[in-house]
Amino acid sequence: MIFSVLLRLMVILVQLWPCSPSPQNSSAQNTVQSFTAVRRVKRGWLGQPLFVTEEQVSLGLVYVGQLKSDLDKQDGNLKYVLTGEGAGSIFVIDEYNGKIYVTQKLDREKKPFYALKAEAINRSTQLPVEPRLELIIKVRDVNDNAPQFLHGPYVATVPEMSPEGTSVTQVTATDADDPSYGNSARLLYSLVQGQPYFSVEPKTGVIRMASQMDRETKDQYLVIIQAKDMVGQPGGFSATATVTINLSDVNDNPPKFQHRLYYMSVSEEAPVGTTVGKVFAEDSDTGDNAAMDYFIEGDSSDVFGIITNNETQEGIILLKKRVDYESKRRYSIQAKAVNRYIDQQFLKEGPFEDTTIVKINVEDADEPPVFTLENYVMETVEGDMIGSLVGVVTARDPDSDDSPVRYSIVHSTHSKRLFIINEHNGAIITTEPLDREIASWHNITVTATETRNPEKISEANVYIQVLDVNDNAPEFPKNYETFVCENAVSGQLIQSISAVDQDDSEEGHHFSFSLAQEATNSSHFTVKDNQDNTAGIFTGQSGFSRQEQFFFYLPILIQDNGTPPLTSTNTLTVTLCDCDTEVNTFYCRYGAFMYSLGLSTEALVAVLACILIFLVFFLAIVTIRQQQKKKSPFSEKMEEFRENIVSYDDEGGGEEDTEAFDISALRTRAVMRTHKPRRKVTSEIQSLYRQSLQVGPDSAIFRQFISEKLEEANTDPSVPPYDSLQTYAFEGTGSLAGSLSSLGSNTSDMDQSYDYLADWGPRFKQLAGMYTSHRSVGD
Repeated sequence: MIFSVLLRLMVILVQLWPCSPSPQNSSAQNTVQSFTAVRRVKRGWLGQPLFVTEEQVSLGLVYVGQLKSDLDKQDGNLKYVLTGEGAGSIFVIDEYNGKIYVTQKLDREKKPFYALKAEAINRSTQLPVEPRLELIIKVRDVNDNAPQFLHGPYVATVPEMSPEGTSVTQVTATDADDPSYGNSARLLYSLVQGQPYFSVEPKTGVIRMASQMDRETKDQYLVIIQAKDMVGQPGGFSATATVTINLSDVNDNPPKFQHRLYYMSVSEEAPVGTTVGKVFAEDSDTGDNAAMDYFIEGDSSDVFGIITNNETQEGIILLKKRVDYESKRRYSIQAKAVNRYIDQQFLKEGPFEDTTIVKINVEDADEPPVFTLENYVMETVEGDMIGSLVGVVTARDPDSDDSPVRYSIVHSTHSKRLFIINEHNGAIITTEPLDREIASWHNITVTATETRNPEKISEANVYIQVLDVNDNAPEFPKNYETFVCENAVSGQLIQSISAVDQDDSEEGHHFSFSLAQEATNSSHFTVKDNQDNTAGIFTGQSGFSRQEQFFFYLPILIQDNGTPPLTSTNTLTVTLCDCDTEVNTFYCRYGAFMYSLGLSTEALVAVLACILIFLVFFLAIVTIRQQQKKKSPFSEKMEEFRENIVSYDDEGGGEEDTEAFDISALRTRAVMRTHKPRRKVTSEIQSLYRQSLQVGPDSAIFRQFISEKLEEANTDPSVPPYDSLQTYAFEGTGSLAGSLSSLGSNTSDMDQSYDYLADWGPRFKQLAGMYTSHRSVGD
């Protein structure tokens, strides 16, 4: 800061140096001028805001303002320079006099001001003589923009019948002009369309109700609002917006029936719940405001009912009780429709309900018979004789012709028929005596059918109770196990007994207990009645002996309190037990069981030991047999058992042929053949022998037989023997064993001996066994 001030002083001194009159005065004069220059810069080189009006159209430059330094002597020594936004393109400055011009049309809405910088430079030294000036050029607004509704078109809703002055909605327009300068952006709202129903506030744009309107007359209005700038003065711009105002429904209309009188009919055969008809009340309102409920007024509300269909708003009249043509043929009911939701502010308009008259005619129909009761309850005494009367059911034809009725019982296919009914008078009688202890109640279904129209049938339930009589004597509820020790003392309680009775007693059962007459003289045991349907058995003596008597049989007499009273004799078995005073039930049962078998303990142990030895012996035999079955029949030298089958066309020469071939390739266990059913070799050898007596070695039968045997040996690994089997039609010469064939022999198979085969060694053991068995079969 200090350096810049000194630099300015030096520049001023240089500029004023030639004008000094003398050296002596120059110093003082320069000093005065330098201070004067500094003071003038602060006063005259100031940046005042400049203004330029937007949208100006001119063929030349438009003057904006002028910059001038106090140091400017109008001698052209100073140069004015302008820099910053738009300098040189939008704004230009006359470098000699500092006048600023705008070169083109400006738009305030795009850029409201420009920030520039101005300098005054000495042309000789190219140094600034004034500090850099911050200059602001503002664009002055003109009314060149029309108002705009940014959120249109508008939709609003207001309840119908709203009072005057009710706010509906607010519309707002904007103007791009400068609201701080002039009236270009000051808007005024007015109503173009919508009178006399609506009004708008000029300054806020709030739309209000101007009168009450009924939705049922017109439910939608189109309102046009105008916004004009310049406070509505002529020459200003304007814009309009469309507002759609819908009137929402309120419950201001009561329901109204379409007809003041309805006619309907219903058949007397119609069941409960049948739809008789429908009524409908109109309501000009919509939605919940049109919802209504239907009611039936008067005495007929117990016969007919009405429900509301919420979808169609219809009243559906239903049958709540069966109607009878013969009793009443016509009904007149009053139906009412009432709004479900009522607006309290419209109660003064009147009651929101309506009524109508519904006349219903009952149509005659051929009805089935009607029983006097829906359910019958009857009683009969058990044990009554066959054909006893139980009760009577009655049904009649409700129609005017009064057709006769025929009765019957619906019998189950599996139940026993205990009752029959008189088809003419409905009397129910028994088919056999009833037993209450088997079934105390019987349920049957009785039908009544019109004789003139058998399709008309009705049913009734009959419940028959079997009354009890005292026909069952009391008895023990279970088989008592009673034990007494040999060392029991007299008066010891050994058993408590009770009784049951299958009969039913109204006053409750009461049983009495005592010893039968034949046991009263016995002094072994006594019976004490506890008077609570139980009794106790006590010993009548001290000490008992099992050698003298093992069991005691006490006849107990039980009597009930029925009318007449019944008694029964029940036998109580008392078993003596080898004990002192306390009875061991398990040990006593064991002793009684042994006594009933007639065996002592030692004898029973001996019997059990014999049974155990027999089981061990049996299991050992079974185990040995199973092990023998698992042992292979060819366990010896399994490695030497191979299948060696040689097949060739020419006739063989006996055992010499086995040396002519290398059969080691056949000695493998990996060769698997398809299994074929095994043939019985013995029977085929016999067949071969019989045929060999009639044909020669060249016969086709031989060739076929040999081929079959070779094929079987090749494909079936189970064909015996397992070492080597060779079959020949003609052996030839050279065999050490000689010919094995009997084809050329005149002897029969029965005369041939095969015992020598057993001498050939183990390899021919299987073959020797086959021919030996064959000979045995022949014999």
